[in-house]
Amino acid sequence: MKTNKYFFALLFFTVSIIAFAQNPTAKVAGVVLDENNKPVEGVNISYQTKSSTTDVNGFYEITVPANQKVVLVFTHTSLKKITATFQLKPGEKFEYHVMMNDKAEQLGEVVITSNKRRVQGITSIEPETIKKNTSAMPGVESVLKTFAGVNANNELSSGYNVRGGNYDENLVYVNEIEVYRPFLIRSGQQEGLSFTNTDMVQNVDFSAGGFQAKYGDKLSSVLDITYRKPTKYSIAAEASFLGGSLTGEGISKNKKWSAITGVRFRDNSLLVNSQETSTNYHPTFIDVQTNVNFSPNKKWQFSFLGNASQNKYNYQPLTRQTNFGTIDEPIALQVFYEGQENDKYRTLFGAFKTNFVANENNTYKLITSVYHTQEQEYFDILAAYYLGDVDTNIGSETLGQVTYNRGIGTQLNHARNDLDALIFNAEVKGVHQMNNKKQQIEWGFKYARENIRDRIVEWEVIDSAGFSINPPILDLPNEQPYHPYLGPLAPYQNVRATNFIDINRFSGYAQWNTKTNLGEHQLWITAGARFHSWVVSGDNIPTGKTQTVFSPRVQFALKPDWGEKDMLFRFAVGYYHQPPFYRELRDMNGVVNPNVKAQQSIHFVLSNDYNFKMNNRPFKLVTEAYYKTMTDVNTYTLENVRIRYRANNDATAYAYGFDARLNGEFVPGTESWLSFGYMKTEENQNDRGYIARPTDQRLKFGILFQDYMPNIPNMKLYLNLVYNTGLPGGSPSYADSYDYQNRLRDYRRADVGFSYVLTERNNERPNGHWLKKFQDLSIGFEIFNLFNNQNAITNTWVRDVYTKSQYGIPNYMTTRVFNVKLTAKL
Repeated sequence: MKTNKYFFALLFFTVSIIAFAQNPTAKVAGVVLDENNKPVEGVNISYQTKSSTTDVNGFYEITVPANQKVVLVFTHTSLKKITATFQLKPGEKFEYHVMMNDKAEQLGEVVITSNKRRVQGITSIEPETIKKNTSAMPGVESVLKTFAGVNANNELSSGYNVRGGNYDENLVYVNEIEVYRPFLIRSGQQEGLSFTNTDMVQNVDFSAGGFQAKYGDKLSSVLDITYRKPTKYSIAAEASFLGGSLTGEGISKNKKWSAITGVRFRDNSLLVNSQETSTNYHPTFIDVQTNVNFSPNKKWQFSFLGNASQNKYNYQPLTRQTNFGTIDEPIALQVFYEGQENDKYRTLFGAFKTNFVANENNTYKLITSVYHTQEQEYFDILAAYYLGDVDTNIGSETLGQVTYNRGIGTQLNHARNDLDALIFNAEVKGVHQMNNKKQQIEWGFKYARENIRDRIVEWEVIDSAGFSINPPILDLPNEQPYHPYLGPLAPYQNVRATNFIDINRFSGYAQWNTKTNLGEHQLWITAGARFHSWVVSGDNIPTGKTQTVFSPRVQFALKPDWGEKDMLFRFAVGYYHQPPFYRELRDMNGVVNPNVKAQQSIHFVLSNDYNFKMNNRPFKLVTEAYYKTMTDVNTYTLENVRIRYRANNDATAYAYGFDARLNGEFVPGTESWLSFGYMKTEENQNDRGYIARPTDQRLKFGILFQDYMPNIPNMKLYLNLVYNTGLPGGSPSYADSYDYQNRLRDYRRADVGFSYVLTERNNERPNGHWLKKFQDLSIGFEIFNLFNNQNAITNTWVRDVYTKSQYGIPNYMTTRVFNVKLTAKL
């Protein structure tokens, strides 16, 4: 109850300071060119009393008020005037490039809205919100976890599940190029860094279901990220107790070349050492990314995206004590460890993209990429455990200690797992505008080849009270300790396999978009279909049969003519297939089944999007109801972030729910949101009846709140609150999941950050002041897990040798942690 009181007290505090305000601003920047495509120096850009002038490279930047129409006037002594009207969001930086001539004046209104994304049911996230958000694992994923319909109960992982799906069911694109997650990672604390470098991001779009045919073949969601093209030279840096980053960007004098490069380093020791397991932990996570763009003329654009990353995970557990049970019957698990884990993940990724604008109505793209990962998972860990009763007598010398052992035993885990994967993709796309751009046709064709070389050597031996426990699959009489056991000794778990496989894939899509009128109302229609064909072959496995799936999809968006009410209704329905990736082909014993079918889902999504003003500030309320029916389901178990599939397509499933999200300027000049979601998902294995799926997380509440202190406007506050009801707690090895339907405790987490912005009022400082050199200079203080809640990610299953009982002992995540960081941008 104390935690709840603190939770609501902090929530009340943050909401109570909504009334304090500042005038929000935005920026317009770009390059002015003449009709010969050369930069124009000395162009005056003015708005009321404010003005700016282009430099020798034609570049300009001007600050304008946000949330209102602003008319910018571009004038030059020898060129005709240009007038443009803008309406920008607070903190938005919009690129507007101008071409001036001496023949005629240009007058127009630049419509700065996310209308296209709104019609498509896509949520856009501001890059500044991502960078400023306080989270143990910063990045795009940390913001997504506050959305309705998006769930995650592991603050050390970038993985998330959407509307009942798992971590493998989400598409992630960067610059239209699909990116991949590592294969072998089994624990969130091994991940280190997500692929996306937030310091390089320009746009982030997210769809939680019912997405268009142009996106790939996954069941749950799409995250579409675009890296920015630099317009000037800049350097940004960040340093904290958890690591640091350095990002540099620039553009050539002729504006044809531009590049942005980021280096990141991460060390999660501060977070992991706060867990209940005492360890010697020495991780290093580092990556380098670069995005290079070349535009020789208006018709051709070339770009390269490269990434190199290395994760080294050295883990030596020492001791652990977990108290559980009830107040009347408290129980503790004590574990003493020997051994260590040594994991390495090396990744190289490179992609070339060519964009050819044949004319104003026809654009063609060629995208090629190569992804190479080498992963090593080695460990030998011996755990000696004691399961016993806890002394709860106040005043006792042994208060909180184990006084009576119910069971003792040892457990030895061994692994020598190696994986080498090489994935090649080549894709051609086309976009065609018709009927004065009221209709659009998009198409694409893609070839992919996946080469996987995987060796699995993994076993577990359990010894309880001096007796080795055989796996339940060995049906041998064992009457120890009354009679000697004469049968063979076998590991409790033993997985040994070597798989060399190739997967060849052909996929494509065609999509038609149109806008029309239905009486006085506006109607958008998007209809399209995908196909995906693949075959699996390899050493020591029979060549699989060629399989092909088709996925028709359609979306409708209706904007009624209701006067000042800005309301939009959407309906989407379609087939979604997920052809198996390598991990989905491999069963619990490591054996590859080349004929695993694609999982199939039919999405029904009905949503409402309402823009309105409250206290003369903009707000948006989005509500969505959805239903998904699934067949040929490839069931799985979830252990931390490791997914182990049964590879047999033996189930059907469903998911339905309701999501709501209210976002807007609760505090003027800053965007915050509240979200709520209800979801239920169940599966039916071999017609045995429906049970909860591993991701059946019923209720979700999320808050992302930004604010500043009224008396100290330089001080900013960022609050991230998440509440999820508990996930199913899993089951012991070889156990029937139908017999284990218990749930973990509810997930409750609050992260808060304070940032003092030294450059807040730089425009008021005199020229030559040392802070004028910085675009941004901030000092931040962060508190992760503010209320010190104990959140569990999985259960450890321990057997009481005397009563034969199985105890599900929660594995808790991080406790309260403090962090300090410094952010600078030149």
